[in-house]
Amino acid sequence: MNSNRRTFLTSFAVSAATTTLLARDWSGKTPERYPDPDIIVLEPEFEKIIQGNAPIRRLHTGMLWAEGPAWNGTGNYLVWSDIPNNAQMRYLPEDGHVSVMRNNANNSNGNTFDLQGRQISFEHATRRVVRYELDGKITVLAEKIEGKPLNAPNDGAVHPDGSIWFTDPGYGSMMDYEGNKGELLLKESVYRIDPSGEITKITEDLEKPNGLCFSPDYKKVYIVDTGSPKNIRVYDVDGKKVKNGKIFTTNKGMLSDKKAKGNSDGIRCDVEGNLWASAGWIGDGYDGVHVFNPEGKMLGHIKLPETASNLCFGGQKRNRLFITASQSLYTLYVNTRGAHHC
Repeated sequence: MNSNRRTFLTSFAVSAATTTLLARDWSGKTPERYPDPDIIVLEPEFEKIIQGNAPIRRLHTGMLWAEGPAWNGTGNYLVWSDIPNNAQMRYLPEDGHVSVMRNNANNSNGNTFDLQGRQISFEHATRRVVRYELDGKITVLAEKIEGKPLNAPNDGAVHPDGSIWFTDPGYGSMMDYEGNKGELLLKESVYRIDPSGEITKITEDLEKPNGLCFSPDYKKVYIVDTGSPKNIRVYDVDGKKVKNGKIFTTNKGMLSDKKAKGNSDGIRCDVEGNLWASAGWIGDGYDGVHVFNPEGKMLGHIKLPETASNLCFGGQKRNRLFITASQSLYTLYVNTRGAHHC
């Protein structure tokens, strides 16, 4: 794609945001015409993985900071966190019902499900990773390493070998924990919980490791750095370790005329290996979801009126994108499927 065409499309995306997002009726009472004007195609490949007759829909609003969506295929529901309200929410697709699934959720951030369908949550208030057993009991999977409490586990993913990989950037660690208010006692790092219970450090070469996901074949792991680098890194998975870490994309590869301010957070891969990344902190024309091919080229942009925090694929065919964005939950049917179960 030549620079003139990209400049034109970028300018179009920014100008279109001010005419559609601000005037759009998110209640659904006044539907947008197809194709949805807030789905921006930057490269022809993007047209193949989106649906021309699918709108972006707001499913729910009223949270303070929505995070960590995860799809439970067995129960056919979506769970996500409202961190400041200390709650985990649930959406039922059959009738659109939204309710509080758990209150006093220890200010959980990210959520996922293991291969047995058990929910894994990454808690800020207790600085730990927990698993909700099928009988309702809670198992603590990680809370300390090297004799020190974790900072504030943030996001993670399950590997088919049964291990859980998670990030620990320290966001949320201002809460009291054994008298250590506001202290980061460990270097911000990425960890692996072995099925045996052993916790090992994967890498500490990111300033603020945040969102994390695996490639479809689990041979690569993508990690967002929301520190000053503001980039997404990719590593080769080498058994229980990683190697060959490099920058996958920076804000220079994302749709922005204010590159120093924009950022990503949560990420997921589809079955073709494209990376879907939440984006925000700039405003109209940037906030939403940015989609990249496996080589790091940006293919398209799903615009939202709020900073997007995280996303996942769900539904019976894993072709329904769910996006948590500041105070709201959004959804969009796409013409691809999530690479993994949640």
